[in-house]
This record gives sequence, C-alpha cells and structure tokens, in this order.
Amino acid sequence: QVQLVESGGGLVQPGGSLRLSCAGSGSIYSFYVMGWYRRAPGKQRELVATITSQGTTNYADSVKGRFTISRDNARNTVFLQMNSLKPEDTALYYCKTISTGGNDYWGQGTQVTVSS
Repeated sequence: QVQLVESGGGLVQPGGSLRLSCAGSGSIYSFYVMGWYRRAPGKQRELVATITSQGTTNYADSVKGRFTISRDNARNTVFLQMNSLKPEDTALYYCKTISTGGNDYWGQGTQVTVSS
C-alpha cells in the first residue's frame, strides 16, 4: 500500500515563498518518478514539476525559475520550493508518484493561496 502525505500549504502574500513536502510510504519501487500537480478553481489539474529517482527534473513553463523540485530518496520524500508566488499560483497542490511498474498514486492535496 502506497501512501502520500503532503504538508506545507497555506496563505502567503504575492512575492512570498512556501515549501511543500510530500512523504511517501511503501515499496521503494513505488517512487520512481515523483511530482507535483495543481488544480486551480474552475480549471483542470495540471503538471507543476516532476523529478526522477536519478534527479532529472521537468517543470511547467509557468513556474520555471520560481519553483524548485527536489527529493530525498532515503525518505521517499519530495519537496517543492515555491518562490515569487503569484495569485495565479493559488490552487490545491497534489503530490503524485509513479512506480517502476507504471502505477500512479496520489496524495490528498494541500491548499496554497496567494493573496494580499
């Protein structure tokens, strides 16, 4: 059984920073690719960033240069450092992991609100 628990969301002013964490439990083969997705009000869920177990990263164009994804393989944990936050970053942020077998697992989500 794979479980993902996100933390670190909250309310922040425009230009501020937040750091999201997602701790996974389960087989090490369940955490081949880890990433963050988000769903803004009235929009579909979209990719934010992913990172492989080897450290290869991928970012959405809208967050490049502002967000940084990283991971701790020993703890099956992925992080998202978000800087220079904008109101349009407001969304429910989800953690996702893809196993070596191609199975997806999702967390429950953590709310990020950027507002003055």
